[in-house]
Amino acid sequence: MSRESFEKTAPAAASGFILTTRHGVVDMVRRTAIMGVINVTPDSFSDGGRFLDADTAAAHGARLAAEGADILDIGGESTRPGAKSITAAEENRRVLPVIERLRANSSIPISIDTVKSEVARAALEAGADIVNDVSALRADPAMAALVAREGVPVVLMHMQGTPQTMQQNPSYENVVEEVADFLKQQAEKASAVGIAADNVVIDPGIGFGKNLDHNLALLRGLPSLAALGFPLLVGASRKAFIGRILDLGPDERLEGSLAAAVAAALGGANIVRVHDVKQAARALRVADALRFGAPERLETRHA
Repeated sequence: MSRESFEKTAPAAASGFILTTRHGVVDMVRRTAIMGVINVTPDSFSDGGRFLDADTAAAHGARLAAEGADILDIGGESTRPGAKSITAAEENRRVLPVIERLRANSSIPISIDTVKSEVARAALEAGADIVNDVSALRADPAMAALVAREGVPVVLMHMQGTPQTMQQNPSYENVVEEVADFLKQQAEKASAVGIAADNVVIDPGIGFGKNLDHNLALLRGLPSLAALGFPLLVGASRKAFIGRILDLGPDERLEGSLAAAVAAALGGANIVRVHDVKQAARALRVADALRFGAPERLETRHA
């Protein structure tokens, strides 16, 4: 597909997007959508081990939905720096019971955070709606065909290297331009294999093969990424760059995470991926009022 024809098929960004899933839509028109994180892992950098039990994880997901999450993102394999890979069978063992429990009690869109087509296929069969692939369809040659065949949305994320190597001296000449070029290229490849343009979400991969300066440059440069014409997802919650700025551990990075979420929204992000949904929802209501104007029900109130 030529660049000209690709650009004609890319969704146009006006005041936002609607992402259609099997269990409802994610409304990003004049508002920032929230993706709530559920890590069903023993070793994730922030909350590893807290939600290994399926019932506990499902209850956490229900709480995040009640607090304002628009999407629940379920992952069974840690992608923290240096994390080791696990088998698809183990990943399925962790995530499928959680998806099944959530789907039995809720129609909220669910994304599966995986690079493995075998896990994605099983998750979609269990009730998931979106594939969140941190490799942008590069890790598993079968993933792109699966997404195209199933007709589901996919998140394409930029990562320099792999989780095992990504923080070993990451380098760029111009991180914003290079990430933008990569995401456009992967979106073109997705289109070439039959993935609809309006099913593509892009993610700059904050913290994935980036140092502190790279992450800050990407947050400042989000308008350039938003200009690509796809829904833009940003996940900065509790990341190490926030810890470096504040000199705090993952459990003490709430305020920094909220600052990053608001900055992302004001920079053009359509979805933010967060651990602390209730607090993020409140902060983003203010950010969205600045970005799009106050909701009508607020405009009629006295100052």
